Amino acid sequence: MESYTKHILTQLKSGNLSIEEAEDQLKGFTDYGFAKVDDEREFRQGFPEVIFGAGKTPEQINGIFNHLVHKGNTVLATRVNPLAAKEVCEQIKGAIYESVGKTLLYKSEGYDVVNDKKIGVICAGTSDIPVAREAEITIEAMGHQYTTFYDIGVAGIHRLFAQLEEIRKCDVLIVVAGMEGALPSVVGGLVSAPIVAVPTSIGYGTHLNGITSLLSMLNTCASGVTVVNIDNGFGAGYSASLMLRV
Repeated sequence: MESYTKHILTQLKSGNLSIEEAEDQLKGFTDYGFAKVDDEREFRQGFPEVIFGAGKTPEQINGIFNHLVHKGNTVLATRVNPLAAKEVCEQIKGAIYESVGKTLLYKSEGYDVVNDKKIGVICAGTSDIPVAREAEITIEAMGHQYTTFYDIGVAGIHRLFAQLEEIRKCDVLIVVAGMEGALPSVVGGLVSAPIVAVPTSIGYGTHLNGITSLLSMLNTCASGVTVVNIDNGFGAGYSASLMLRV
């Protein structure tokens, strides 16, 4: 992968940048006051900076999003409220808001599917779908394919067995579950693919807003299960995508 410094120097040599512009860009970030956008991240990590929308104003999200688009990047924003999404979509043709997962995605002209491998996204219950959708849009942003398996939690385990043949065709699995968080352990005992488990904040009283599911997944006796934070569909989708790139 080309380094960020080499990228800037190549642009300077070709005449696309002045010496002053090249000097400014070699800092590796652009300072807007409210945000220092990491221009170098794609060159370090293989994917541009992702915008975490929670707590940001529509103007801040729009400013960062526009910056990344104008840099020629595929751009992903998560936890975006409808008001901010409307503002971005009105200004940027091709930006798509997914209201269930609360994501904004813009695919650059150079966007392409990386390979033919597939990530399976398994969801225990319908209430967990928003977290699963965040994972799926992240997978799509990073140039991978996914297959969904919704509402196949352990309360009706025959539903899981009915789709097990298709699940086993996936190269990596993301398993999203709330309540007691048992599904990743069950799936982990049935497949050979690596699993990224995602606890959700869905559940009653002693579920403790996801802590019970988190601890259950961390204590699984199934091998090959990695656990991300509560409701972190983005982290699961990103990690699974990186697994397929190695």
